[in-house]
Amino acid sequence: MDKVVEAVETAKKEWDEAYSRAKEHIKAIEEYGKSREEQNSNSLPRLNGLAQDALALLSSLQFRLDLLAPQLPTDDQVQSATALLDSWKNESHNLRQSLRNANLQAKANMRKAAQEERELLLGGGGESTIRRRNLQTKAGMTSAAESITDSLRRTRQLMVQEVERSASTLMTVEESTGVLKKAESEYKGHRSLLMRTRNLLSTMQRQDVLDRVILAVGFFLFSCAVLYVVSKRFGILKLQQKVTAAIKAGMVGQAKIGDGAVANGKNDNAVHRVDAPLDRPMRDEL
Repeated sequence: MDKVVEAVETAKKEWDEAYSRAKEHIKAIEEYGKSREEQNSNSLPRLNGLAQDALALLSSLQFRLDLLAPQLPTDDQVQSATALLDSWKNESHNLRQSLRNANLQAKANMRKAAQEERELLLGGGGESTIRRRNLQTKAGMTSAAESITDSLRRTRQLMVQEVERSASTLMTVEESTGVLKKAESEYKGHRSLLMRTRNLLSTMQRQDVLDRVILAVGFFLFSCAVLYVVSKRFGILKLQQKVTAAIKAGMVGQAKIGDGAVANGKNDNAVHRVDAPLDRPMRDEL
């Protein structure tokens, strides 16, 4: 059988037992004050405390069933548990109404019993004297029992408060432990992230240094190449200038030599000019 189903069955059994006890206590409260023996054995506050404890147990069982109902394996079981929870709520409400009515009936019984006692006491005679003594003794015992019951009830309430305070403290400690564990896990995650970031920064720094070195070497090589090209270019220009100057100088020299040769052969190669008279007839030598 499933654990949730077992828990629901256990809650049903506990409900039946607590419901029977609550009905018994409410019945005792309703009958309180009718008989002196019962009035001396149990006090009304004690019976009310027992009834309230039974009702508190029923409320806790309702809360437990409300938590277990959605966890049942089948839909039919869930619907059945929900219906049972509704019936439990109605029964608990009826019990509280019955407890209220029982307390009213107990007070009425106590007033009636007090009236009867007053009539007997005022009647006179030996029987009334004995009854007064018995009542004084019983009243002392009842007051003592009630004081003891009240002190026990206060002690119980203090213990319940301490238990609830301890439970809340324990829950707070558990929540704090969970928060600390979560903070520790987050710290570990941040620590690993910081380590990776530090490694990346170191790698980036090394890469930056390497890039700087590469840039410096490249710039140096580029400068050397530029200087080499410039120096070679200037040398070629100078050589060209020298060649050009030499060519120009050679051409100028040749020109001067040609001019001199022309000047020297002018008289030899010149056509002698013959001055012929204008009126001389020209003959055709053909």
